[in-house]
Amino acid sequence: MPEPARENAKYRGFLEPASVDVALAGLANAQHAVFGLDQLRTLGLSARAIQNRATAGRVHRIHQTVYSLVPRELLKREGLYMAAVLACGPGAVLSHRSAARLHGLRDWGHTRIEITVPRRSRRSHDGVLVHCSTSLTDADATVVDGIPVTSVHRTLFDVAEVVTQRQLERAFDQAEILEALDLNAINDQLARNPTRPGAKKVRKLLAEHYIGSTATWSENEEALLEITRGLGLPDPETNKFIVLDDGGPPIRVDFVWSDQRVILEADSDKWHRSRQRFEIDRERDQRLTAAGWKVIRTTWRQMKRRPDDLSAVLLKLLGLASPNGRGKRVAAGARALARPRTQPAGGSTS
Repeated sequence: MPEPARENAKYRGFLEPASVDVALAGLANAQHAVFGLDQLRTLGLSARAIQNRATAGRVHRIHQTVYSLVPRELLKREGLYMAAVLACGPGAVLSHRSAARLHGLRDWGHTRIEITVPRRSRRSHDGVLVHCSTSLTDADATVVDGIPVTSVHRTLFDVAEVVTQRQLERAFDQAEILEALDLNAINDQLARNPTRPGAKKVRKLLAEHYIGSTATWSENEEALLEITRGLGLPDPETNKFIVLDDGGPPIRVDFVWSDQRVILEADSDKWHRSRQRFEIDRERDQRLTAAGWKVIRTTWRQMKRRPDDLSAVLLKLLGLASPNGRGKRVAAGARALARPRTQPAGGSTS
């Protein structure tokens, strides 16, 4: 007779206690339908029993030591994240761009799952990029939705090594919006990792960027910010609500230079091509114009194909147009409009 909690090909499905299946279902429920080989053995399943289940399609191998109740293609993103963490062994955590997505900071569309292990490792796993760290501590890790992951502050520090300066600004801006940013924790990362490649980018950001001031909502707005920065203009306030005294509802605008009362909207086909949206935009513009605001609208096509046309209009409205009316860098005049971009006094924004 086979031992309790064991299976073989002849008796599969008859001699295994139901409690093992119940425990396995509970484990899968807690871990997004995936589990490690060592966890299966803890439940009392032998290597042969696990292989029998895999052959019968009752479990599916995701990585060398990780199985799932469903095939890989049916796993949700969180299941793939959890499987990658389990595959990389004890102490492994989701990190870098994958961690940023799980925390809700940014999604850069990176397809490989990024994991950090607190040791040197030569392991490789399909679809997984493994980072090795000798400075990862318990304080650098947390758990989100049951998945071990680097903390928000460690994540921001890590992604500084793999994204552009502007992408890093957007991640910091989003952390501020989510009220998840503590500058003391960022300074702690800098103190403990002063020579890491990302440290220079983080120091530059803290010195030059007012965190939360340029939180764009779309790629249209990002393209627009690229143009205004290329002109040497101060960063506008983004996605700000304008309250008018006409009794109507507040109006959210894409970019605004409040002192000059200039508003710049980046319209996309996705959100602004419907008849209803067209009518709403005209009503908004009328209310703003009546209140003394100068409103201009641009499109992705103009920003990418005719940016000089937009630049000339914007500079004129801001009082910075060159003599010939064309857009060009006007650093001296722009500095006169500039508002502070560095952080206010104090160590924390949370």
